Amino acid sequence: MPLCIRLAPRVALTHTQHERNARFIASRGWIGKLDTFMAKQTYSISDLANELDITTRAIRFYEEQGMLTPTRRGQERIYSPKDRVALKLILRGKRIGFSLAECKTLIELYDPKAGNQKQLNIMLGMIAERRQQLEQQLLDIQQMQLELDTAEERCLSALKTTISKEAS
Repeated sequence: MPLCIRLAPRVALTHTQHERNARFIASRGWIGKLDTFMAKQTYSISDLANELDITTRAIRFYEEQGMLTPTRRGQERIYSPKDRVALKLILRGKRIGFSLAECKTLIELYDPKAGNQKQLNIMLGMIAERRQQLEQQLLDIQQMQLELDTAEERCLSALKTTISKEAS
């Protein structure tokens, strides 16, 4: 008799429920079905918000920008593992100073079946460009510090001159 696992069509399972179901499948010796089951894993907006410590409003914003493409069941958004990866790329990109447009470019190039070589090469170029920008900013900051040191010395000298004139 063939194995048939049927989930209610309108039920979106949380990450924890998927893990629990996966363990159950594995404990029954149905390992061949495990990969198929896990590949169909979905996330609710609150699952992603809690996992990645961001607001649901931020997730909806990224969706409005075309960076995430959840499916819908009525009013409910159902996010795929690809959406989860895209959201992680967005957050990582923001942390290292990429613009949303740059993050969107990387997301559009995401293709795990092709090995992501094009995406990785473009990201390496973006990283080199960002590093160069930061190095220039660091030089600019060091120059400003020197100018502040000079201005401070002049102010202290002028103050000292003013105090000595008043004392005389």
